[in-house]
Amino acid sequence: MRLWSVLTVVGPACFLLLCPAATGCGPGRGYGSRRRHNRKLTPLAYKQFIPNVAEKTLGASGKSESKINRNASRFKDLIPNYNPDIIFKDEEKSGADRLMTQRCKDKLNALAISVMNQWPGVRLRVTEGWDEDGHHSVESLHYEGRAVDITTSDRDRSKYGMLARLAVEAGFDWVYYESKAHIHCSVKSDHSMAAKTGGCFPGNASVLLEDGRRKRVSDLQPGDRVQTLDHGGELTFSAFVTFLDREPGAVKTFRALETQDPPRRLLLTAAHLVFVADNFTSDSGRFRPAYAGDVRVGQYVHAVAEAAGDSRWRPARVTGVSWRTDVGAYAPLTERGTLAVNGVLASCFAAVEGHGLAQLALAPLRLCYRLAAMLGGGGPPAPRQQEGVHWYPRLLHRLGRLLLSPESFHPWGLAQG
Repeated sequence: MRLWSVLTVVGPACFLLLCPAATGCGPGRGYGSRRRHNRKLTPLAYKQFIPNVAEKTLGASGKSESKINRNASRFKDLIPNYNPDIIFKDEEKSGADRLMTQRCKDKLNALAISVMNQWPGVRLRVTEGWDEDGHHSVESLHYEGRAVDITTSDRDRSKYGMLARLAVEAGFDWVYYESKAHIHCSVKSDHSMAAKTGGCFPGNASVLLEDGRRKRVSDLQPGDRVQTLDHGGELTFSAFVTFLDREPGAVKTFRALETQDPPRRLLLTAAHLVFVADNFTSDSGRFRPAYAGDVRVGQYVHAVAEAAGDSRWRPARVTGVSWRTDVGAYAPLTERGTLAVNGVLASCFAAVEGHGLAQLALAPLRLCYRLAAMLGGGGPPAPRQQEGVHWYPRLLHRLGRLLLSPESFHPWGLAQG
């Protein structure tokens, strides 16, 4: 009932906010957006930290939440990082240094790529990750899997200033040239609103339109009808409504899911929902929404198979998962809440386990766009959204904080990956 309270408050206000007097008042850039410019990178100086605020403040990685041990309920939030391009020191021989939050893992994987590009033949090295033995100060983010201490594989200390700069560029929320022997990096909590930045698909991802044309996600316009799946499992097309997040210049780390039959490659952010099944057979496969970061080789995704002019859905076995960086971050919303990107069915939502709940919460927004189109002469409303997160999920978050507990409702699950 609390969710319905939020929706009944938001619904009547949506149409007014879509009127010409209000459409120009978008949110601007989303939190934490980062852009890569063509400029010379400057190494950090010894003892310098970026941003220039304390680590546990809102402008950096935020306050500590609670220490995580192996018996804690939050231990399941820690994810092992088996990236072969990263060396883990693992002095304890327990694998603890490999355990980290999803956000920390994403940033570390992005940094590993930058290190190899900067110094061919050199890899990123992690000397400290999650701490379960109490070796750090009280409230250290190492206890939550949100901090890592890093060097280069050749342990060349002359590289550490630039390594710190690369960590900043990779998106760590706080970077500190703490010691002559290592760089300290940390991230916001995965549960904080500011942690859920970035769109869900890269700008060069493609969708199929009803008229047979292919179009880049970044070029979608309100009213475009994109390929998706109906409730009966048949191919259909659904109208694109708007972008829940739009960051054309953002450089992000994406999860790459690859299949061979049919051959498909989908890039999306780790917290984005995609539909998967385990051990699929023709009569027992059950597809469910799952985070892209949790998809494993051997599972199945919904894919579009095309043969002799006939397109149909079929289960496609995932044969490869990896990480890639790409430019552009877009979270498109369709009427059905799903769409086929690069021939693979995905949700429009992220960071929430309930695809249906997110679809319900966005119903007032879809209705408002339909009404605005009708009253505007039947055509789709002109795209007026600024870069960043759409005003609606941000408004929904503010109302949710008033009606629900602060930790129980996050707009980024409706807007972003």
